Amino acid sequence: MHRSAYYDWLSRPITMRRQEDQELTEIIKQIFQESRQTYGHRRIKKVLKRKGIKCSNRRLARLMKENGLISRLKRKYKATTNSNHGYPVAPNLLEKDFNAERPNQKWVGDITYIPTDEGRLYLAAVEDLFHKKVIGWTLDSRMTKQLTIDAIEQAIMKGKPAQGLIFHSDRGSQYAAYAYQDKLVSNGIWQSMSAKGDCYDNACMESFFATLKKELIHGRRFRTRDEAKLMIIDYIETFYNAKRLHSALGYMSLIEFERHYRKSLAA
Repeated sequence: MHRSAYYDWLSRPITMRRQEDQELTEIIKQIFQESRQTYGHRRIKKVLKRKGIKCSNRRLARLMKENGLISRLKRKYKATTNSNHGYPVAPNLLEKDFNAERPNQKWVGDITYIPTDEGRLYLAAVEDLFHKKVIGWTLDSRMTKQLTIDAIEQAIMKGKPAQGLIFHSDRGSQYAAYAYQDKLVSNGIWQSMSAKGDCYDNACMESFFATLKKELIHGRRFRTRDEAKLMIIDYIETFYNAKRLHSALGYMSLIEFERHYRKSLAA
């Protein structure tokens, strides 16, 4: 074999490897963009597997790093609600048991805020612990009991729970207020509250807020509350509740998980 032909033959595997890397990189970029630049290598690998594409962790991490495909980092949780009030406090019925066997068995709720140039925008949300779906939410410029009441009313309207559902929150005055307690009692819902100052008692709700802020809020400037509202609504309804792969659900989307659940009931 001629020397030039030998070197040409020797270089082919490298060229093919680079070509494969380029093709794989384009697929990875597409997945990353479709995830709104939120997926790390674990979720991207799950999507690649679904597409029938094999890729080692090392190779995937390298390609993502080389192309600057870095997901946003979570930040430390900060308490929003105030538990210093004169309202009665409900017992902790949940006791850090975040597992649910069916929809409308256990709900959790909390409040967070999003900074804008116009001031804070408050978000109250309700999550069903069975499939991690945000079934109720409301946004307002003020953190009032009506904010939380509107969120639970939306959840009740969508979920239509039977009596005996447990709703868990922190001890904030918005959740302890008599009007809020009356709303739960009138719908046959048992109220549960975290121990004072223990954010881990409501870890699932705080995990959602951390994900929202990591994937949407941090590094982004909102000039108006309306601008922030539109993006938050789109994130919750179009992405989080529909497309996002959830590690707690075996890297399925909420829609896929609900479909599997309905099939299991019909079997």
